[in-house]
Parts: sequence; C-alpha cells; structure tokens
Amino acid sequence: MEPLNLEDSKKLFLSRVFGPKDASCPKGLETEMHKILKKCGGLPMAIISIAGLLASHKQSESKDMWERIRKSIGSHMESHHTLKGMRDIVTLSYNHLHHYLKVCMMYLSIFPEDYAISKDRLLKRWVAEGLVAEVQGLTLMEVAEAYYKELVSRSMIDRSGEVVTIYDGRVEMCRVHDMMLEVLVSKSLECNFVRLVGGLHEGMPYDRIRRLSIHGGEEAEDSPWNTTAAWDSRMNGVEEMKMMDRVRSLSMFRHEDHTKLLDRLGEFTLLRVLDLEDCTGIENKHLKQVCRMYLLRFLSLKGTSINKMPPEVGELANLETLDVRQTYLEDLPETVSMLQKLEHLLINNKGNISTKCWIARRGLCRMKALRTVNEIVFGAESLSKLYSLRWLNVSNRGQQEESLNFLHDVKPPPRFLQYLSIGSHIDKLPDWVGSLNDLVELSIAWTYFSGDQLFDPICELPKLKYLHLEAYVYTERALVAKAARFPALKDMYLNFDLEGMGVLIFQRSSMTKLEKLHVRFLRRKTKRVKGMKHLASLKEVVIEGKKGNCALVRAAEQLKKVNRSRSETDQIKIAVLYQ
Repeated sequence: MEPLNLEDSKKLFLSRVFGPKDASCPKGLETEMHKILKKCGGLPMAIISIAGLLASHKQSESKDMWERIRKSIGSHMESHHTLKGMRDIVTLSYNHLHHYLKVCMMYLSIFPEDYAISKDRLLKRWVAEGLVAEVQGLTLMEVAEAYYKELVSRSMIDRSGEVVTIYDGRVEMCRVHDMMLEVLVSKSLECNFVRLVGGLHEGMPYDRIRRLSIHGGEEAEDSPWNTTAAWDSRMNGVEEMKMMDRVRSLSMFRHEDHTKLLDRLGEFTLLRVLDLEDCTGIENKHLKQVCRMYLLRFLSLKGTSINKMPPEVGELANLETLDVRQTYLEDLPETVSMLQKLEHLLINNKGNISTKCWIARRGLCRMKALRTVNEIVFGAESLSKLYSLRWLNVSNRGQQEESLNFLHDVKPPPRFLQYLSIGSHIDKLPDWVGSLNDLVELSIAWTYFSGDQLFDPICELPKLKYLHLEAYVYTERALVAKAARFPALKDMYLNFDLEGMGVLIFQRSSMTKLEKLHVRFLRRKTKRVKGMKHLASLKEVVIEGKKGNCALVRAAEQLKKVNRSRSETDQIKIAVLYQ
C-alpha cells in the first residue's frame, strides 16, 4: 500500500487528537504538526500512535508537549520508514502510559495474534488478577471500563465491532495491532509477566511462572514448528514443568487435546484465573480438581463439552465470574448459591434450546454481589433480593403461557439495571420497567404483545440506546413508532417473525436520534417498513432475508428514494444481507 498523502495524514492525525473529523489544527501548532507528520511518513499506524499519545495529555494543545513528543520519535523514521522505526513509535506510546495501564496492556500479550477478545472477558480478567485499583464510589468493573476507554482513546486497543445475540446481548470485541502485540510480548517476557507456549512467540524457560498461556496453530505452513511432532515436543515441555503451584493464571487457546496438562490441574493451587474457553480436552472429571482451587476468581468453561458441575463448586468462596455458556449443562447445583462474592453468572445450553438452565433456589439472598445474570429462571422473591444487578437475561423456555408473570410481583425492582432481556410469555411488560432510568439496552422476544403493550412502557426511558426486538414480540399487523418518543434510542433491530406483525411505521418526529436500523424479513414477501424518511438522524440501514424476497427489494428502493432527498454528506449507508 502507498503511504497516506499529506492531506489525508492531517485528517487522520487531527481526528485522533481533537475528535471531530473536520477538526482543524490550532494556530501555533501547525509547524510542529507538519514536522511530526513528516517523521511518520504517511504510515497510518505511526500517525495513530502519536496522535493517541498527544490526545491523552490534558495539555494536548501545548507547543512544548508536541515538541517533546516529536523529538522522541527516532530520527531514522524521517528518511527510512522501517519496521524498527514503527516499533520505536509504538514503544514510545507504551512508555508514556501510567504504570497501571502498562500492566493492563501487557496482559493482552496473553492472547494470540489476531485474536478477537470480548471486552467483558478482558475486563473481568483484569479485575480477577488484581490489576484494577479501588476508587471510592466506583465498582472495580467501572474502574476497569475507564482503563479500557483510555487505552482505546490512545489507540493502544482497537475496537473490532460488536456481536449481538438474544442470549448475550451486545458484546463489544477488541484486539491489538500485530506490531503493538510484538512490543507487549517483548515487555512481558522481559519482566517474566507471562509464559507463552506455541504460536509465533515462543517464550523462554523461567524458574517461576506466574501466568501460563498456551497458544498454537498460528505458524506458517512451512514453519518447522508447524508439525505434530514439534507441537508434541513443546507440550511435553509444558507438561514436564515444575512448580505449577506458583501459577496465578492459566489460559488455553489451542483447541486440540491438552489431556496431560489438564490432568495436572490439581497442582495449580494458587490459580486466580482459569480460562478454558473452547478447550476441547476438558471433561467432567477435571472439574473436581477445579473446585479445589479455593483462590479462583475467574472461571470460564464456555464452549466446552461439560455436562455436569460438581456440588463442590460452592466451595470456591472467592469466585467472581462463572461462565459456562455454550456447554451441555442443563442446571447448576444448589450449592452455587453459597458463592457470596459471585458477580457474573453466565449459563446457557448449546445442545437444547428449550433447556431452562439454572433455576434459582433457596439461598439466593446470600448472593448480594450478583451484577450479571444470564439465562436463569427466577421467582419474584429471589429476584427482589438481587440489589446489585446491572445485567439480567430472564426467560423460561418451557413455552408455558404467561410464564414470566411473576415479574409483576418483583418489589423492589432491580433499579440499577443497564441491560434487560425478556424472552418468554408474559401478559405485559412489568410497570417497573418504565422506571429503569439507567437502562441502556433492552431485548424482547416471544412475548406476543399487542396494542400499546410494547412501546408505551419503554418510550420515555432516558438512557435507552439499543432496542432488540426478536421473533414473536408483537402480534398485531402494524407496530407504530409515535412522535416524541424514545429520546436516546440510537440502534434498533427488528426480526419480522413468520406470523403477526406485517408493517413497522415511523411517524413524523419519531425516534429522532435513531442512527442504525436493522430489519430481518425472512421469507415473508408482504412485510413492510414505512416512514423511514422521518428518521432524521438515520445513518445506516441493514436489511436481511432470503434472496429473491421482494420485501428486501421494496425496502432498498424506499431507502434509495430517501437518499435522493438528502445531501451528499447525509446519505444513508444501505447494506443488504442475503441468507
């Protein structure tokens, strides 16, 4: 690729330092800006790194600061835009971080190259490892969120999109640039922060291992390491390691069998973090050893094939996160209610969609730390006692009529909720939903509402930004978004189910801040969306369905007509996805 020209370099630089894409350079700094851009040589990664560094300082408009940063850039970058020069710039950005952010960045060296990391998974691991400082008035997760936002603003961590499902809601993904990862791995190995096995970064032997990360599978086809014998050799080295009792964190990213190492889990007595997501070798028999890791704070068995959790899990008194989503578990033992420090309880079954998963039992009142709860069947009394809830997915897959009507009796309601998913029959939304002033995201499915039961209770929520309407959410033919409603809504998804609702209508001055609309038509050709011209802030529309469905063609033509009435700078981005 050709390097960026000066004009594009300026736009990228200024947008990263000052925010808006049309930002201009303050007078008195233009000379320093041109000198900095000259050293960056049109390389986007260099420009982004330096701009992120300048943006992080409160005195970002100080000429002295710009001059000091410019002088810190290696002089050889100006005439030789080499990889070494790029690494120097990335290292410069890292070196200017506060100590607590440096440690959080080094932690990313645990993950393989090009690995998409769930933001929530990363933040929970930071907290479990003790990398997040206590701040009065904030939870540790809120402090971790602040760390994350600062690293994103400095362009040290890249956001890589979102994944939205009815089960997990909106999950933000992130990753780090390959060159940044090289720097982080180098720093981690220097200070014995992590021991890496496999992949492109092979570690060195250490007397003491604090964090052990098993990679693998990333070598080039002609690499001498890309053979079964080479992998077996490296794994034999891991399996022969001593002093596993000193390891604080164990992560496995290669999906192949790790039976020999997993059979030694009983030696990891001081483990704080055990992350075995998608590990195919873990079996029910190994869980007995896991349940003896009494210092464990983070346990992920997501995507594994386990189908029974031993009752000894209730002895993990320090556990803060238990993630057993996408497993074959159909329930959890009653002893889970003994986990008084548990904040995040995530479970769903990948083999049977009608499985109820964990049914809240007696003793739930002890779990006052719970903040995130997924796919769990409650009673009204149980839910009333979870005062700290921020994230709740409540459903009953048994398809009974009005199976969630107990929600009407929840007193007091979980008033700090930021995410709520309701996924089963209920005669109407509970009255208390309209009082959830901190609610940011709402997902509804299989409720069979009619009349004003869907929009009226939620249309005044002051912070509601994301609305996800899944199948069978509404039964009448027309769902109407009325004027002066939804003051903060920016993103809406609608799955036109096979029956019931046939048209979505936006009235004039409705959803004035809506920026993205995603509509899934399936096979039905009569489905319609009307009034998109009234959505003044609309920037992106995704329409999805079977190829040949005239409902998609009709919606696309309507959007093209809307675009013809807009200026060139105000065009709606249209994406058509065929199933």
